[in-house]
Amino acid sequence: MRCFLGLSPPDVVLDLLERLQDEIPVGRLVPSENLHITLSFLDDQPEHLLEALHQELVMVQASPLQLELRGLGVMGGKSPKVLCADVTPNEALTQLHRRLRSVIQASGIELPRARFRPHVTLARFGPRLRPEQLQKIEQVLQHFGGFASPAFTVDQITLFQSTLLPDGARYEALAEYPLLDAEPG
Repeated sequence: MRCFLGLSPPDVVLDLLERLQDEIPVGRLVPSENLHITLSFLDDQPEHLLEALHQELVMVQASPLQLELRGLGVMGGKSPKVLCADVTPNEALTQLHRRLRSVIQASGIELPRARFRPHVTLARFGPRLRPEQLQKIEQVLQHFGGFASPAFTVDQITLFQSTLLPDGARYEALAEYPLLDAEPG
């Protein structure tokens, strides 16, 4: 199964992102039910490794995260592949990402080295953007680059299955892992 670990923003933030997507005239918009922050892309994994990962994840203890989206960006180099809303740098999120990487690898899943740039993908672009499309993307970045969401709390990690379809990916939540404040003790 093709899977990833992610965080789902609350409805109030999803509503803001949907309104922002209405202003993006280029590319294929990500459906609102697919908007998320990827913690770790697991790629295709056999069921027994995903079960081992599940057993590890139920034991992870971490506090809820206070996050904020601020600014827009593109990824993919000179020919952008996606337009996204960036997550404001957050040490607790970075630490959770590192911890999850260790848990994933301990369960037997190999991960490539990759820079962690937390974001919410809003639109995806084809491989060959025309100059006028690039100009429209630049205009969106200039006009809405100061986008900011209110601070929000994320209180669970979700293991998603990603099924690739001709019209885009469909995500299904396979398991959820609560982020709870540590018990005093």
